[in-house]
Amino acid sequence: MPRYVIERDIPEIGSAERDALREASQKSNGVLAAMKAENKNIQWEHSYVAGDKVFCIYIAGNPELIAEHSERSGFPANKVTLVKRMIDPVTAEAD
Repeated sequence: MPRYVIERDIPEIGSAERDALREASQKSNGVLAAMKAENKNIQWEHSYVAGDKVFCIYIAGNPELIAEHSERSGFPANKVTLVKRMIDPVTAEAD
C-alpha cells in the first residue's frame, strides 16, 4: 500500500505540552479506528513535530483517505506527498 508524507500547519504545535499531544493522538486514533471499521485502508505510522508543523507518515490506499481523515479529525493536511522510495544508510552498500 502507498506511503505518504502529510505536512500539517498547526500554529504553536512545537511548544505544545505532552497532554495536548496525547489528546491529539487519541483523537486521530479514534478517527482511524472508525475508518478501519468502515473497511478503509489507512494507518498512521508516526509523526515529527517541528516548529509550527507536524510531518506525519501514513500508509493509505489513496490520498482521498488522508483527506477524509483530515476532515473527520479536524487536523489539516496542507500538503500530501506520495513517497516514491525510501533510502537509509544501507542503501549506500553494494549489492
